[in-house]
Amino acid sequence: MKPAVLIVDDDEEIRTQMRWALEDDYAPVLADSREGALAAFREHTPGAVLLDLGLPPNPNSTKEGMAILTEILEAEPATQIIVITGQADREHALKAIQAGAQDFLAKPVQMDELKILLRRACTVAELKRANRLESRAADETNVAGLIGQSPAMQKVYNFIAKVATTNAPVLILGESGTGKEMAARAIHLRSPRHEKPFIAINCGAIPEALLESELFGHEKGSFTGAHAQRKGRVETAEGGTLFLDEIGEMPLALQVKLLRFLQEKKIERIGGRTSIDVDVRIIAATNQDLSARIAEGKFREDLYYRLAVVNITMPPLKERPGDVQLLAQSFIDQFAREHGKVAPKFTQAALRAMEHHEWPGNVRELHNRVRRSYIMLEGNSIRPEDLELADEESADPGKTLKAARENLERSMVLDALRRNQGKISHTANELGISRPTLYELMEKLGIKNEERPS
Repeated sequence: MKPAVLIVDDDEEIRTQMRWALEDDYAPVLADSREGALAAFREHTPGAVLLDLGLPPNPNSTKEGMAILTEILEAEPATQIIVITGQADREHALKAIQAGAQDFLAKPVQMDELKILLRRACTVAELKRANRLESRAADETNVAGLIGQSPAMQKVYNFIAKVATTNAPVLILGESGTGKEMAARAIHLRSPRHEKPFIAINCGAIPEALLESELFGHEKGSFTGAHAQRKGRVETAEGGTLFLDEIGEMPLALQVKLLRFLQEKKIERIGGRTSIDVDVRIIAATNQDLSARIAEGKFREDLYYRLAVVNITMPPLKERPGDVQLLAQSFIDQFAREHGKVAPKFTQAALRAMEHHEWPGNVRELHNRVRRSYIMLEGNSIRPEDLELADEESADPGKTLKAARENLERSMVLDALRRNQGKISHTANELGISRPTLYELMEKLGIKNEERPS
């Protein structure tokens, strides 16, 4: 089926021209008013909308068009809206972009340029909707912070779906920052224990002398400083899930006590003489090679087999093709919601830089870089330098044909800007492109305002 595209314009001639230009590749749906646009959107749910802001009953105002934009994005945030404006309405178009529109084109519309933008818009809308469907298919995995469409993550989702409904212990393996705790939370949220506590403890972050008390609790007076009876994390997780992060760091003496608990489902607090029955599911995680730890005599083999009834391996971010952009967009949307603002956009150079980066810190590193860029951002677009990443293709013009072409384009645009004292209209005319195309090209090539001569 051809993707639906909603065309909203009060000029019948423009609607007809766009329909003729697009109907070979798309299924155009036409509307000339706010009421008609919203009705058509509800019926066809198009991925992309071409929107004229000036509509009846106030065609000289942007009120109706902005209302359509807001209502459509509230109903379906994945929709990509391209604003169609008059030559003198760039200010209104920029306000629409701040409100959530993806791009704008000035009338008279150049159809070749429109088709390029539309192709990209439909692809982005499809990706966003597909990701939401995948997240729903994985139920609460997205709630727990797991996002991704890559084959490696689909495998993780399948494991989670199968193991969540059981009480079997799970061992989650993976490098630091890959989301092992999020996977553990996803298992808990999908399990019959989801209404009970999820208690996490990092076995490598607590001193050995305190770890036993943290896990199993203590009785009053059992050691210096034990002024009152205290329940440990195991008891606190009663009926729910106990997540033991960095299990490979647990001291051997405590490994014996944990093994006994796994076998008997009973604990004794430090200084106590009574066995306490506890119903807790254990999920453990490590970034270490436990086989090597066993060979070194630092991890008990019998405990390993008790914990590793089911193994789930979290893939490093560099082995998750396509997930970097989805995660980055999710993070930036989250930060913007927290501050009640419209999320800034990533430039093409920033997206390219993220795809090229190796991500040694995995998802945690990506989260931190995106958060820092949001906090320090000046403007509406996130560039490679905001993420403290290098645009490798632009930095090395001999690396690929694409990189060489972009390097040449950047040089030509900068030279034209200098010759025209930074005037966008004159520069666009010299280069033989429209002003919106020049703005988009400058963003893609990472040309900042301060590089424009005044």
